Amino acid sequence: MRPRHRDGRHGRPQRRHDRAHPEAEVLTRRHGRVWLFDLDNTLHDASHAVFGELSPAMTDYIVRHVGLEESAASALRTHYWRRYGVTMLGLVRHHGVDASHFLEETHRLPGLEARLRMNGPDRAVLRHLPGRRYILTNAPRGYAMRVLRALGMDHLFDGLVSIDEMSMFGSHRPKPDARMLRHLAAALKVPASRCILVEDTLDHQRSARSIGMRTVWMTGYARRAARTAHASSRWPMPAYVCARINRIQQLRAIGVTV
Repeated sequence: MRPRHRDGRHGRPQRRHDRAHPEAEVLTRRHGRVWLFDLDNTLHDASHAVFGELSPAMTDYIVRHVGLEESAASALRTHYWRRYGVTMLGLVRHHGVDASHFLEETHRLPGLEARLRMNGPDRAVLRHLPGRRYILTNAPRGYAMRVLRALGMDHLFDGLVSIDEMSMFGSHRPKPDARMLRHLAAALKVPASRCILVEDTLDHQRSARSIGMRTVWMTGYARRAARTAHASSRWPMPAYVCARINRIQQLRAIGVTV
């Protein structure tokens, strides 16, 4: 697995130069950090824009290609998501589903761009975080690029690692696979301890921390969805989480400590 630059090239990305803020380059050299950002419900409100359509699309795919009734298909989708972290992995392993076909069919999401929303100040903070910045998402590359471009963030990252690239030895290894995370750090030529995973999913946080990565739990969008569903807003912070934020802009304040 080799990380891709945002223009699609493999290998080490070219160094960014920010003429308006030359101090950013100094901080990058000083800290040598690599920020790994999840996409959905971390950089944008996927509970509002995506998840309401994505789950039915996956259920419909299982109905059509596995041959189950809708209720059974929905239960199987949830079961594989809980067991493997992504529904796709269960379908590939147990039903011979082609991963690329599944991802393409389920992520068409017509009208997606009009539904996307994020917190405006987060974009400015991302631009000036010291270190390299990558997207690390269990979503397919095409979908991730649609989201980043629509939100005006595609130029803010050194590269994108999507589920399409998360494979080792011929097998899919999406988050929270610790072997994939360790291999990614090696591909980026940085110790795992220099990587900071900013993520809304605790299973991914736990796996990253187990190999020495720093972890920042983004709860803002998921917490809003939980309040809407009348769920409890009391979320204790696990020991494997280094910091918790509600907005990406809070990284500015905690950047020295994580």
